[in-house]
Amino acid sequence: MAIWETYLRGFRDYLRLERSVAGHTLQAYLHDVRSFASFLEAEGREISPAEADAGLLGSYLGALRSLGMEASTQARMLSGLRAFFRYLILEGIIQQNPADLVDGPRLGRRLPSYMTQDEIGRMLDIFDLSTAEGQRNRAMVELMYGCGLRVSEACGLRISDLFFSEGFIRVRGKGNKERLVPVGRSAVRQVSLYLEGTRPSYPQQRSASDLLFLNRSGKGISRVSVFKMVKAAAADCGLPSTLGPHTLRHSFATHLVEGGADLRAVQAMLGHASITTTEIYTHLDRTYLRDEILSHHPLERRRRKLIQE
Repeated sequence: MAIWETYLRGFRDYLRLERSVAGHTLQAYLHDVRSFASFLEAEGREISPAEADAGLLGSYLGALRSLGMEASTQARMLSGLRAFFRYLILEGIIQQNPADLVDGPRLGRRLPSYMTQDEIGRMLDIFDLSTAEGQRNRAMVELMYGCGLRVSEACGLRISDLFFSEGFIRVRGKGNKERLVPVGRSAVRQVSLYLEGTRPSYPQQRSASDLLFLNRSGKGISRVSVFKMVKAAAADCGLPSTLGPHTLRHSFATHLVEGGADLRAVQAMLGHASITTTEIYTHLDRTYLRDEILSHHPLERRRRKLIQE
């Protein structure tokens, strides 16, 4: 295990300094590699990362399956190992990525859940704007839905990222990549109300002086706090408690596609590296259209009437 830790130190620096991956992603990758190393140790195989091959990786995935681990988790762990071996190739330690020779688990393509426009309206109306937290939370939800932000992107927004007079905000996404996203008047209004009325009332921490959304201590609001806030707001207006911040992002994209927005424009606003990722929302759009047709087509209404009689 010690030899693996030596390589992991370099891998960690590579992810942080060269790839600029988010902290939680970095920790997940390191965990994935350590888990594989622990498996080899438990099997009595004292080998270095340079000696690991596709057969060992296949045995490892088989062990994960036997433990009842979900296919999505297996796939994520294989992805972490693939990144590790890719780093070893860059360092000239190995010539071929053994993870590329392993068939990952089959994943069913799950359509992301999203909220209707009416449900979004109900959630926005649930916040008490007479309170500091109500103003802040309404501004956050309005901005996450209005701009399709990830929760980490919303938490990391800075006042200096707001270009309201030009109608844009600057967002730092995965890999610290920046993009400009259009922002609507409603979101601008809510954020401006928060900036002028509520944010000055929070304790002012020098380290968070430019952060947009603060907690009660004057520090940047955490991802966990936002998850709890969105779930509580959903429950308060009678929506499933399973809804979270990412549901707002899915809703943003779905409503744009339903409204006829160009898929490339949606891709740019979401910060997707590949158009394939964005294409999931065309499937949602087809589901929406199917439901609309079955609800309103005269023959369908006639069929339902005959069934009721």
